[in-house]
Amino acid sequence: MKLVTKENERAYIEFLSSHERCNFQQSLEWSKVKESWNNEIIIAEDKKGNIIGSISVLIRKIPIFGNMMYSSRGPVCDIHDKEVLKQLTNGLKELAKQQHAFVLKIEPDIKSEDKEFRNIAEELGFKIKDDAKNFADEIQPRYVFRLDIKGKTEEEVFENFHSKTRYNIRLASKKGVKIREGTKDDLKTFHKIMVETGKRDGFIIRPLSYFEKMYEQLAPKHMKLLMAYYNEEPIAGIIPIMYGKKTWYLYGASSNAHRNLMPNYLLQWEAIKKAIADGNDMYDFRGVCGIVDENHPQYGLYRFKKGFGAEFTEFIGELYIPFKPVTYKIYQLTEKIYKKIILSKGKIKKQGENDKKGEG
Repeated sequence: MKLVTKENERAYIEFLSSHERCNFQQSLEWSKVKESWNNEIIIAEDKKGNIIGSISVLIRKIPIFGNMMYSSRGPVCDIHDKEVLKQLTNGLKELAKQQHAFVLKIEPDIKSEDKEFRNIAEELGFKIKDDAKNFADEIQPRYVFRLDIKGKTEEEVFENFHSKTRYNIRLASKKGVKIREGTKDDLKTFHKIMVETGKRDGFIIRPLSYFEKMYEQLAPKHMKLLMAYYNEEPIAGIIPIMYGKKTWYLYGASSNAHRNLMPNYLLQWEAIKKAIADGNDMYDFRGVCGIVDENHPQYGLYRFKKGFGAEFTEFIGELYIPFKPVTYKIYQLTEKIYKKIILSKGKIKKQGENDKKGEG
């Protein structure tokens, strides 16, 4: 098993940044954001000692059960090269023994229809969980929208947007919405708007300290904070992450006030324009629900991202190796119970708020 150390750290950064499968969640910077987890990065090398594959693994102790190993959006390699994948898998199994891990979970950004990779993964001992539909079913979203901007001009990209999306971008500009790049101090304002968004849309918000940690580790090279203002009042914001030749829309927030001015559309367009100017190949809008139904509560998010002309992409799902199968089965059961309790609490809280408003 070969790992990234201080001696080969720079070589790893260069490998990751230049690889077509580059993902910010496989970076050293991101592992420092996730400081509550331990981190090891396994590498595969050719005969000359050059890095030809890698996978960044987060390790956390789960009370009662033991250590869990998790990799988000790895591996980074030629995903159809069985020998490279075998090197990485052997390294993962050796690491699992050292860490006394009861399970390894991987959520790669590999398309669901990639049968060649699926066959190799199963040959190497991975099981595949590919039945997730909702956000809560997995850690990373299985369904995303990705916009191909490689070699394209602003005009070409803009013309591919849905007519309503183009209209809303122009409307925001016409009505006087201004986009500015924020600083670390502006994260407080962004977070306040995020809390407002979370209450409105019913999702849990990370603490301000988490975003400050992100800024410390990733900004300004790999992270930006874009804020939308109307009459000098902050009304929305987004956080795009840049790594290699890709940009990801990671977080977004919008105030209840002035939503009719469509600031979120203009924010996305400004982030896309920056990605084009930087010579990026892809702008990733990240997750949407896999249930495409106008009656689904998350359909509005699907429609919003679809309007930018991006490709609806389904990933293969979760790959896992249960090193201690009985322990893992018990863990899965308790995890399901926990999620049901959290979901029930959320519904009860939402109903209580509606009752107070006279909506229930």
